Amino acid sequence: MAWKPSEISDQSGRVFVITGANGGIGEQTTKVLAGKGATVIMACRNTAKAQEIADRIDGDVRVDALDLADLSSVRAFAESTGEFDVLINNAGLMNIPFSRTKDGFETQWGVNHLGHYALTGLLLDKIRDRVVTIASIAHKQTPKLWVDDLNYEKRRYQRNLAYAQSKLSNLMFARELQRRLTEAGSAKRSYGVHPGVSATDLFAKTETPIDKISKPFIRLVGQSPAQAAHSSLFAATEPDADPTVYWGPTRWMGSQGPVEPSPSSKLSQDRELWRRLWDESERLTGVAYKF
Repeated sequence: MAWKPSEISDQSGRVFVITGANGGIGEQTTKVLAGKGATVIMACRNTAKAQEIADRIDGDVRVDALDLADLSSVRAFAESTGEFDVLINNAGLMNIPFSRTKDGFETQWGVNHLGHYALTGLLLDKIRDRVVTIASIAHKQTPKLWVDDLNYEKRRYQRNLAYAQSKLSNLMFARELQRRLTEAGSAKRSYGVHPGVSATDLFAKTETPIDKISKPFIRLVGQSPAQAAHSSLFAATEPDADPTVYWGPTRWMGSQGPVEPSPSSKLSQDRELWRRLWDESERLTGVAYKF
């Protein structure tokens, strides 16, 4: 039988940090966890919008400022946050026009991957249980990982490939983090998951005519944000979930369905690329992990 959030045990006494929780999958994840008794910290750039959502959710839900496009904000959040149980790296941008973060990184890769890489490293000693990082079936859409030009300084910007590269980086990061945790003898775990396809606000911010038609189309082939949140919720709460498995829906080419072991690209399984991505992320952010 398919896993459902109703199977989540009482989460009273556990604390979850969720990035980008002010809408879509993050909002749904917050709602379910708070309903199970957890304390949830919504780590968001738009704190006003996050607070409006938090006020509508029953339970212990708090809002804190975090801008993944600004490493000084990432550091400030990490310094002000106490110990907690689970970090869910949920925030993301998709297929936006070219721009750079405050620190000069290409924005999709800078927010989706580098911001979360830095955040996780700065918080690692405060995390009691696990890290869940949301990747995407879009990770399969890039033919390679341009380790020598991850920041788009030498090649033409293609927004769809930039998004795919950032999601491939998310999955590789989750896997390399688990490998390093295991090597260090740590009981902490790292999960890479994908939500399938869902009509969230990600599909209305590309600043192209596609914005007007994408959400209705996605509703036909994908699933609701509440259903899309199942992968994150499963990996964040299931005691015996295997961290070496890429969890997500598998029906309709991974766009919908129950949480199951999901296929990933051959490229995403290249352990040498995991290491090279990690080294480059450490160089660019200045964040070195302490295991």
